[in-house]
Amino acid sequence: MSMSPTAVQPAALAPDLRFERPEDVARVDSLIERAFGPGRLAKAAERLRENNQPAPLSVVAWGADEIVGCVRLWPIHIGAAAALLLGPFAVEDAWRGRGLGSDLVERACEVARDAGHGLILLVGDAPFFSKLGFETVPAGRIVLPGPVNPRRVMWRALRSGAADGVQGLARGGD
Repeated sequence: MSMSPTAVQPAALAPDLRFERPEDVARVDSLIERAFGPGRLAKAAERLRENNQPAPLSVVAWGADEIVGCVRLWPIHIGAAAALLLGPFAVEDAWRGRGLGSDLVERACEVARDAGHGLILLVGDAPFFSKLGFETVPAGRIVLPGPVNPRRVMWRALRSGAADGVQGLARGGD
């Protein structure tokens, strides 16, 4: 019998982080919809996901037999440089405040680095993401396809020098 996310006791069970599989897509999409609602579709980062497919490095967190968290990575370019876009990431309410979001982001960065990627871009909350090694992109370095608060545009170099000289229009796709 499947347990609902709220029935699982997060303190008693550590989630299992795994790569997102094709059969997980509907569950992940449902979690993202609950977390962000339809307003997420109007955001500049969503323009980078349109007509794009998540990288096979996206991560889901399983608690019991339910997905309780997710983070997606998308192939993008910034000018001529290849990069990944992180997001959205979401955690079920019952699992929030326990470090799962940080664990998901760290795992996504780890698997991206291990796969040879050098740079991850995101649009997000600086106080949260700066603790995870992300830095605000210097003004004027990246142009996103839509309005965005420049203080929320952040990146993390996964290897030394990966952000050096990177600048230009961010666009989705390989």
